[in-house]
Amino acid sequence: MFTHLPHAPFADKRPTTTDVHGVTLHDDFGWLRAENWQEAMRDPAKLPKDIADYLKAENGYYDRAMADTPDLQAKLIAEMRGRIKEDDASVPRKHGPYAYVMRYAEGDEHPVLIRTARDGGDEKALLNVNAEAAAHAYFDLGTIAVSPGHGMLAWSADTAGSEFFTLRLRDTGKGRDSDTLIPDVGSVAWVDDATLLYVRVDDRHHPNKVFRHRIGSDPADDILIYEEKDPRYFVGVSRLRSGAYVQISTGMNDENEVWVIPTAAPDAAPMLIEPRTEGLEYEIDHQGDHFVILTNADGAVDFKIVKAPVATPQRAHWVDAVPYRAGRMIIGLATYRDWLIWVERENALPRICYQGQSGDVQSIAFDEEAYALGADPSAEYETDIFRFTYSSPTTPSQVFDFDLSTGDRVLMKQTELPSGHNPADYVTRRIMAPSHDGAMVPVTILHHATTPTDGTAPCLLYGYGSYGASMPAGFSANRLSLVDRGFVYAIAHVRGGEEKGRAWYEDAKFGRKANTFHDFIGAAEALVAQKYTSQGRIVCQGGSAGGLLVGAVVNMRPDLWAGVIADVPFVDVLTTILDDTLPLTPGEWSQWGNPIASKTAFDDIRAYSPYDNVTAQDYPAMLVTAGVSDPRVTYWEPAKWVAKLRITKTDDNILLLKTNMTSGHFGKTGRFAALEDAARSYVFALKVVGKA
Repeated sequence: MFTHLPHAPFADKRPTTTDVHGVTLHDDFGWLRAENWQEAMRDPAKLPKDIADYLKAENGYYDRAMADTPDLQAKLIAEMRGRIKEDDASVPRKHGPYAYVMRYAEGDEHPVLIRTARDGGDEKALLNVNAEAAAHAYFDLGTIAVSPGHGMLAWSADTAGSEFFTLRLRDTGKGRDSDTLIPDVGSVAWVDDATLLYVRVDDRHHPNKVFRHRIGSDPADDILIYEEKDPRYFVGVSRLRSGAYVQISTGMNDENEVWVIPTAAPDAAPMLIEPRTEGLEYEIDHQGDHFVILTNADGAVDFKIVKAPVATPQRAHWVDAVPYRAGRMIIGLATYRDWLIWVERENALPRICYQGQSGDVQSIAFDEEAYALGADPSAEYETDIFRFTYSSPTTPSQVFDFDLSTGDRVLMKQTELPSGHNPADYVTRRIMAPSHDGAMVPVTILHHATTPTDGTAPCLLYGYGSYGASMPAGFSANRLSLVDRGFVYAIAHVRGGEEKGRAWYEDAKFGRKANTFHDFIGAAEALVAQKYTSQGRIVCQGGSAGGLLVGAVVNMRPDLWAGVIADVPFVDVLTTILDDTLPLTPGEWSQWGNPIASKTAFDDIRAYSPYDNVTAQDYPAMLVTAGVSDPRVTYWEPAKWVAKLRITKTDDNILLLKTNMTSGHFGKTGRFAALEDAARSYVFALKVVGKA
């Protein structure tokens, strides 16, 4: 347990006021946002001294509070590392005359990209990420894209955590990069062996321009072929599996449009599939003389699949291929020459379906009560083999190759846990928890077979609940370090995700956002009622928009929780969504509403924004994290929240802010270094429930 720790740092109060819609907003800690925050994101050393000093003081307080835990953290890291097969490799991915593998050697943080002949043979290392990362404290590999003829490798990396990636081009025969360096690049797509499209990211972190680069030319001469003027829309490029087209996709969370360029005519102007329309979403693939399109058009709120002729791909020519069925959410598609494959979700469980030339729809069956699937279609267009991954809370990840023509399923890889794992030692359950309005919330539960279900066990309850992102019921080796110590681990599949279809997501947008929070509270209460745990024995955890979730519920029901783990939390919601100069804000209005233009949206957000609803009450123990280079949830949001909590709350429970001064949203990189972040969270959870 944590004991009271005196001398917590208190940020200076520097009051400011802002009038919005006739309401005066007071903020004592707005100064924590550096005026040069964009510069500091790229180079944290340029953070103003007063801000850096406060963040460092909080880090020092964190270190004092956790001073008795290094041995336990080291033990947890050793346990988690013991579950990682250090000399590991991906299943070879066949592509033309070659096969590609990502391989880890024992002790290496990062992989090496290996190429062999299609059916094996001599190996060639194309990219040793360890060597590239050696000179950097932070290294995140971005794009890896091999040219159609396999002679060039486009690859990118971020060395600051700011998610500004630099693109390099490597001759795969010589094994050397060219002198070409293109900064601030998002996605890339090879048109042919001499032509590459790439997206540039502007200083506001907005990917909005597509350039065409000729191999061997000066990037200063690259041709701008598309520019997105709408700050809500983010641009990406990719090459379709058939190889006949590259696509430019631009959009926001609930609306988009797609342009295509035939690879046989790399200088051709992009052709629009269907103009952007409010609320219209679609994504495309190519098959023969048709585009295959996944869309919510014509009231298909859970999506359907249509086809349209290549010559006339506009919406007027869309014909149903997989008709809409309410409650069945189609979440992804892939096309081969002879096959249409899609992943759908119904009643919070996914399945893989496929259709051949006969038109008959078949599916791949699974038996467990809760599980997760991942689609990994072949890079090749003319094939019958579809690859997917399967896991459950008790079953480590398995990679299967499925023959669509015969129905044969071949296990290509079973994730090994060198320290051992027996699925029979663990129990997985799926319960339904009633929310405040009668909605039934799926909750996935994992616990050790010996853990008592009499209400005495502690519980870690995780949630997210935004942007339609569904939380998979998959395997995590790290979680076992909690579960083996008597924790119940639970995931609340709250509204805001799409586990129960599109309506599950729509019912947590705009003024209905509070449903997310009530669902999470309902999940906690159901776990208590069914004696998986007890009130005051639950640690809730969420990150980013999941940090908004835990920030809201700790304001609403602080009595439920033993502790809160808020990872890079989006908690200063009102201030952020009122600021259209921030890179992500305009695109967020489709989720939360636009409080600049709408008093209703302003009132809705103000009612739940965690920072704006901190009150003089007892709060549980809290661990909050931030990253100075984070472009998604800027560091000052968690910093301001902690500063306000410190001067407002009425308890002596520990409140910790841990800021990574050299990385961003995703914490440390490297498969072993990242374990430090997990160990920190788990030690905190163990301490607040008296197990450390």
